[in-house]
Amino acid sequence: MLKIRLIPVLLLRNGILVQSRQFRRYQPLGNPVTIVHRLNVWTADELIYLDISPPAPSESEELRGFNQKSTDILQIIKTVSEAAFMPLTFGGKIRTIDDIRQRLAAGADKVTLNTRAIEDPDFISKSAKIFGSQCIVVSIDVKINENGNYEVMTERGRVSTGMDPVMWAKEVESRGAGEIFLNSIDRDGTGKGYDLNLIRQVSDAVSIPVIACGGVGKWEHFAEGILYGHASAVAAANIFHYTEQSVWNAKKYLYEKGLNVRKPEWIDEYLRDSSSIGNPQLAINKALKSKTDNF
Repeated sequence: MLKIRLIPVLLLRNGILVQSRQFRRYQPLGNPVTIVHRLNVWTADELIYLDISPPAPSESEELRGFNQKSTDILQIIKTVSEAAFMPLTFGGKIRTIDDIRQRLAAGADKVTLNTRAIEDPDFISKSAKIFGSQCIVVSIDVKINENGNYEVMTERGRVSTGMDPVMWAKEVESRGAGEIFLNSIDRDGTGKGYDLNLIRQVSDAVSIPVIACGGVGKWEHFAEGILYGHASAVAAANIFHYTEQSVWNAKKYLYEKGLNVRKPEWIDEYLRDSSSIGNPQLAINKALKSKTDNF
């Protein structure tokens, strides 16, 4: 049986790492490369980077630190991939086959498609045929509409499609996508937990892996996504920025609950060191220094 993956999601807006809440409010966090070193040590299984940059930052965003010139995305991918010891998925601003080719050549292992896939579902088929299904992830952003029904959204949640997420997920699978990245807009950044009903509906409707995202506020939410949402992988963004040793602690929690995740053995090596016993932070610091020294 395949291991359940724990995946940090990093959002880029004009070259800056940001925190998101319901796809509407963004808080600058810093350099998009620096965090990768810590995620290496914290034993993340994969990493998803999403470029959510608008054509130009708004006036309010400029006042909050978004006024720097947009960083070259391909250079970011190259730098991140060189620093990361885990598979890297990159999404955002993908419009053509050449866009995919450039991102894979720069170091991404997979790409995620969203708006472009909805505009032209054949693009999924073409991409999967050229690069292989294992390289193509389709991102599905979902919001509860005014009628109380789930609806697929595009353009970072601003545009309604009228599409049902389960039906779209089935089509995505039939066209050759290798995975689905399922994000609840309503839960994004709230810390209230995954929309388990949404995740379960989609996961049970398709045979390809479904990555759950949106709403994690504590480790238990990851377990719920697996046990009750039937997700193949669980992902989150904000909680990993504000909780020390976050990925390692989350994985340790899931492992001790008996869930089928990879044991964070590399960190355990440092925890068994006599000088680190009873001091997880010291173990983390030693592990981080070791990775940095060998980088």
